[in-house]
Amino acid sequence: MNKYIFLALSLWVSWQNAPAQETYPFRDINLPIEERVEDLVSRLTLSEKVQMMKHQSPAIERLGVPAYNWWNEALHGVARTKEKVTVFPQAIALAATFDADALAQSAEMISSEGRALFNEDLRAGKTGGPYRGLTYWTPNVNIFRDPRWGRGQETYGEDPYLTAKMGAAMVRGLEGTDPNHLKAVACAKHYAVHSGPEGSRHSFNVSVSAYDLWDTYLPAFRELVVKAKVHGVMCAYNRFENQPCCGNNELLHDILRNQWKFDGYVTSDCWAINDFAHNHKTHANDIEAVSDAVLKGTDLECGNLYQLLEQGVQQGLISERDIDVSLKRLLTILFKIGLFDPVEANPYGQIGQEVIECDAHKQQAYEMARKSMVLLKNERKILPLKKEKLKRIAVIGPNANDEQTLLANYFGTPSEIITPLESLQKRLGNDIEIDYMKGVDYLRLLPDAPSLREVAKQAKKADVIIFVSGINANYEGEAGDAGADGYAGFASGDRSSMQLPAVQLDLLKELEKTGRPLILVNMSGSVMNFEWESQHVDAILQAWYGGQAAGDAITDILFGDYNPAGRMPLTTYMNDADLPPFEDYAMQNRTYRYFRGQVRYPFGYGLSYTTFQYTPVTTDSIVQTSHSIQFTTRVTNTGERDGEEVVQLYISHTGDSASPRPLRALKGFRRISLKKGESREVTFTLSPEELALVDTDGNLVERAGKADVFIGGGQPYQAEGVFYPLTISGDDYRISY
Repeated sequence: MNKYIFLALSLWVSWQNAPAQETYPFRDINLPIEERVEDLVSRLTLSEKVQMMKHQSPAIERLGVPAYNWWNEALHGVARTKEKVTVFPQAIALAATFDADALAQSAEMISSEGRALFNEDLRAGKTGGPYRGLTYWTPNVNIFRDPRWGRGQETYGEDPYLTAKMGAAMVRGLEGTDPNHLKAVACAKHYAVHSGPEGSRHSFNVSVSAYDLWDTYLPAFRELVVKAKVHGVMCAYNRFENQPCCGNNELLHDILRNQWKFDGYVTSDCWAINDFAHNHKTHANDIEAVSDAVLKGTDLECGNLYQLLEQGVQQGLISERDIDVSLKRLLTILFKIGLFDPVEANPYGQIGQEVIECDAHKQQAYEMARKSMVLLKNERKILPLKKEKLKRIAVIGPNANDEQTLLANYFGTPSEIITPLESLQKRLGNDIEIDYMKGVDYLRLLPDAPSLREVAKQAKKADVIIFVSGINANYEGEAGDAGADGYAGFASGDRSSMQLPAVQLDLLKELEKTGRPLILVNMSGSVMNFEWESQHVDAILQAWYGGQAAGDAITDILFGDYNPAGRMPLTTYMNDADLPPFEDYAMQNRTYRYFRGQVRYPFGYGLSYTTFQYTPVTTDSIVQTSHSIQFTTRVTNTGERDGEEVVQLYISHTGDSASPRPLRALKGFRRISLKKGESREVTFTLSPEELALVDTDGNLVERAGKADVFIGGGQPYQAEGVFYPLTISGDDYRISY
């Protein structure tokens, strides 16, 4: 056949089929989404339905339904795409900003870049590719209960309140504000009671008290579902109370759907359904596993077993009507992102490639890196360094010039990554001599390299030594991604110790002998305990994994172009002996809320180059149950520099010690900027929910009693601030959702 005749015939066939497809009611953008979903479901066969409930949803060509891949990531920037994108600091670093508004703005930029890529694919009819969709499996709002957990870097720290507020900000930024359309789709993960160890996550069973469940492990999920209205939830690998989380009646039915009224979609973690029969041993075979998962509420499988649902129907284990319930939830999401609509019909459809790595996004990544870094020690106010007094700087350490470290895990790739060495060379290279020596690798000596003493001898020629220490996502992270197995102290992405790797500590000790000022810049996704370092180095800056602009942010802080104000979202314990067994999920003696021992750097801690004074304003400290109360404090910058302060509110209930309660709990935070000498009043409103406590049955109840409210730059007795005695009177008031 002549190729031109064939082409004409093909176009004619396409034209003949197109009107028929366009007349389907599910194609009518003027109909309510519910009607469109019902129409599409009614036209699908059982085989087509179950295939569409897997993350690689195939095209249904006879209906003109495009393929769609649900699996995408946007933890701190659009991840795993071939295009260059903006990469923000890792999630734990974003938590250290204590700035929910800035995080929401960052998330909005991330979703713009993702939407631009999706719009391009939608126009080209290529919506089925990996890591190209708008259903982002973020944020991770698990509680970072143990600093050894490698994936803790993906979270917002150890505190339920901070995690809830930062996670909700991420949801708002990603999903947008249009009442009928989603800019992108966020997903709260991993539901629930999931925070290591990584090596046993596919078979581990977690059992916790009702108190710990509702006081620590569920509040962030509740915030995202009930208040932020997140549209996705991912169930975890592990079992909870002997049932796999992705087939857990209490978590998925009783709490998520019935109590919290969640109407979005639930996805399994990837290949979690495979664990039911093969690792958890809770189901006889995969057909029973997939049937039970859907009946319990897992709508989408990341994996390749849900095609067995067809056999589940044939065997009477599940009905097609049950399958329709889950499929309708999934299709509702796809209609809301505009998969079945012309790009022009979507309010977000005109976002184009010009937003990707635009100047505003790169500037925001830079600002978030600066906001995230925490100054832990500044002996004799050695920082900020004065350029005019320096002729030579020694820059040493495994993270001084490693671009990959800055990207952490679940990352995209930017056009430019600025390491500390590159930034220092760019800023100072014409005026100050910079000696760079890697010195050591992360865990071992470098082959054919100078000895530690020789490195120190060379460093002694400098006026100041900057040692850039730490680890990276090769040594802490998700099981299977982190590749440090076999090295002492690391397994399946987790660490067994909070200490800096021994070879780095050995080099630090040699450098300290030089007598030169020694500044430690540490990169990690969790805490190091700094047992030796805190006593012997002159300054410590916790820099996390700071994203594409981390180097410039570090230089700004070291030389005073930016006044640090990051705060620790984690407790820095004194040593490994302070930690309960990793496998123990009970919260007793964990995190600042329950740990009674001495700590090195507390949750909420961070130094500044200026000082702040707190003055009480509020005088009324009596509230009735079921009512809110406001507290106002004046904050004044009393130092010689402009700077930012993170104002924090903690509440400590001082009643019957036999009842379970945190020692203290964060219930408000606000990051403010003050010029030197400037004052500002900061007001917090405590709602009945924030004044309530969880009882032993897991109920959130506000009761009459006494409490201390503290507003300051950190925790009570550990930072400048003011106390307000609080009296709560009246009948018990139960908070319900």
